[in-house]
Amino acid sequence: MEKLKILTYPDPFLKQKAQQVTKFDDSLKELAQAMAAAMYDNTGIGLAAPQVGHGLRLFVADVDFHGEDSGPKNPIAYCNPVIKNGQGRGMNEEGCLSVPEYRAEVERFERLTLEYQDLDGNQHSLEAEGLLAICIQHETDHLEGKLFIDYLPPLKRKMVQNRLKKLAREA
Repeated sequence: MEKLKILTYPDPFLKQKAQQVTKFDDSLKELAQAMAAAMYDNTGIGLAAPQVGHGLRLFVADVDFHGEDSGPKNPIAYCNPVIKNGQGRGMNEEGCLSVPEYRAEVERFERLTLEYQDLDGNQHSLEAEGLLAICIQHETDHLEGKLFIDYLPPLKRKMVQNRLKKLAREA
């Protein structure tokens, strides 16, 4: 698979709801590998399929990755994720590969249970907290057509959207 391009706001594809993964085949594995490569190339810790123009309920994550010198890479692919039993709330600063040059405080669950399928279609349940829980919620939002800036108060969100649209026009 060729190198994937990460879509950036205001690309309308980012606002579309993704479809269930139904075919667990080699092409899905190739997509997940290409997504992980794009995530690492851009020093991200998570990347959802809609961010690279694929409307599937799939994301990859590696919250232990902090740049090329941070040790071994261990990307995990999550298909058809469903968040269950979110607990506690906390504010954390987030950024996004699809929303370049902007970070904001977002309220998220501190702990959660995630039910998902792996790349072979096997069911899993995962207890997550901390950065992994935040990453899961952020990437799952992408599958619903939501960006972290959608959580901002309306006036601030509009200001950020206008700034990002201006950056996109200048690019």
